[in-house]
Amino acid sequence: MSYNDDIEPHNNLKKKKFQPYNLDNLSFEEMKEYILFLKNEICSTEMEIEKRVTLKGDANSLFKK
Repeated sequence: MSYNDDIEPHNNLKKKKFQPYNLDNLSFEEMKEYILFLKNEICSTEMEIEKRVTLKGDANSLFKK
């Protein structure tokens, strides 16, 4: 098991199918709330990516030969 196995799940996004949300039954206000939810998800995902990049960089410098 490598270091990357510990910090990066084995999810293959090419196989992962994210389904679009059906907006037909949402009101205007619900769609605005949904947009805010998605923006928060994007932000938290970007923060997680940055955390993993930093962690990987720290580990690489620590174990550099």
